[in-house]
Amino acid sequence: MRQVVKWVLLAAASAAVTVPLTRAGVPSAGLFAALAVGIALALASLAPAGVPRPAGVVAQGVLGVYIGTMVQRDAFSALGSDWPFVVAIAVATLLLSVVAGALLGLHRDVTPLTGSLALTAGGASGLVAIARDLGGDDRVVSVVQYLRVALVTASMPLVVSFVYHPDKSHPSGAMDQGVAAPWYLSLGMLAVLVVVGAAGGRLLRLPGAGLLGPMALTVVLQLTGLSFGLSVPAVLVQVSYFVIGWQAGLAFTTASLRAIARILPAALGLIVLLGVGTAGLGVVLAHYTALTPLEGYLATSPGGVYAVLATAVETGSNVTFIIAAQVLRVLLMLFASPLLARFVVWASRRLTRRGGGQSAEMTPASSAPIRVAD
Repeated sequence: MRQVVKWVLLAAASAAVTVPLTRAGVPSAGLFAALAVGIALALASLAPAGVPRPAGVVAQGVLGVYIGTMVQRDAFSALGSDWPFVVAIAVATLLLSVVAGALLGLHRDVTPLTGSLALTAGGASGLVAIARDLGGDDRVVSVVQYLRVALVTASMPLVVSFVYHPDKSHPSGAMDQGVAAPWYLSLGMLAVLVVVGAAGGRLLRLPGAGLLGPMALTVVLQLTGLSFGLSVPAVLVQVSYFVIGWQAGLAFTTASLRAIARILPAALGLIVLLGVGTAGLGVVLAHYTALTPLEGYLATSPGGVYAVLATAVETGSNVTFIIAAQVLRVLLMLFASPLLARFVVWASRRLTRRGGGQSAEMTPASSAPIRVAD
């Protein structure tokens, strides 16, 4: 009964915090609220012991399908002959993230693997969901990732207004999302995609299979036009955000909170440098394509996809091109991160064998799943 009361308290408090955050336009508000509430209750010894692993796997699958439905075949055709430049810029963004993550990994409280996941510029909610499976510390990843999203989202209106001086008198139309499938068809397809995608991902030994397997299948259906208007019910997305946020938040202790507080100054500085670097990539993209400097900035922004969409519409920018470039960035980051995790683990072990030393995870709880990344 005591555990039931704790779960009810956790769920009710998370829902209560989600409402004002959603109205304030906070990205992935449910995940952020669940993370914050989970931390608070864990530190007050009022939280449940932890999230059952099956619940975490299902939440990853639902989130994977949800991210996959962001892919629109018509939107990608808007890239036209400029797609090589967009791909090159996305790869360059990934390399900037790798460098920033490696620098964060020099901190004594962060391993190189956790640093690389924490500063990957894209797919914050997906990376938080699979961080533990890849062998990283999902507490550090969640805090740093949402610090990145918050800073990018909050600074975007200021950068757009004071640097680019856009003309807002001719807003563009939002993207057509098409006709959504009936709820029962979407639920049936969602269940199949989660089960088949996760099982197939494990058979293929895909790291983070619970998220990446369903997401890959959904992307294929979207690009081939066989998704039949698949959409994930908003309530299931919110519940999945809750589960993923709780998974990280409930693992917090006073010691881990202090360790993360020591990390934040370095993380903040690296996030700013990452933002400056991607803004420079936006200038390059605009130079080699027909985009304006503002559109180049929005297409390469390292986060805040929904803020990017709103700004693109408000300023009359090329919405379809910008969103296609942003979705491509997110997909690249999510699919590349597991491979990057394997490389980082391999490189770290080689350095350790040579006597270079390596920082330890903040707690032993997050080091056990590192076998998954091998």
